[in-house]
Amino acid sequence: MFSKSKINEQNPTSTDAKPAVPSAPASSSAAPAPKSDMTSSAPRPKAAPSVLSSDLTVTGNLKTAGDVQVEGTVEGDIRAHLLTVGETAVIKGEIIADDVVVNGRIVGRVRGLKVRLTSTARVEGDIIHKTIAIESGAHFEGSVQRQDDPLNSGAKTPVPTSAAAAKAEAAKS
Repeated sequence: MFSKSKINEQNPTSTDAKPAVPSAPASSSAAPAPKSDMTSSAPRPKAAPSVLSSDLTVTGNLKTAGDVQVEGTVEGDIRAHLLTVGETAVIKGEIIADDVVVNGRIVGRVRGLKVRLTSTARVEGDIIHKTIAIESGAHFEGSVQRQDDPLNSGAKTPVPTSAAAAKAEAAKS
């Protein structure tokens, strides 16, 4: 017993033995613990929007679950969470996004839960939306249609239930 206590007493005072024994378990158990704590408890930081600068021209479709800010020219369809069309931007294609803010020019259909045309917006095409805001000074040529699910391209307009609504629907045709 005496010899055991002597060995135990020597290990804490020995510089070689002390770091080797505690550091191995501490480093292997300590490294994963903060990593798992950070991913489970801390919210993931939101990614910055992808920006297409004014000197960039894209030919083709863009699709992301994130946010996009277009300042250049896009000839193709865009699908995103939030799409911001800058004042210098020109988009020729269909837009499908949860939120659409238009400051520039769009030639094509716009589908969005929330669509906002600012005073500098120029839109040539249909807008299918859940909510819409059009500022004074915006130019818009096309039709506006409200749908509960505008992001679903296969969604049909609900059949009118009243006689007045049926007349209005017939007048459109």
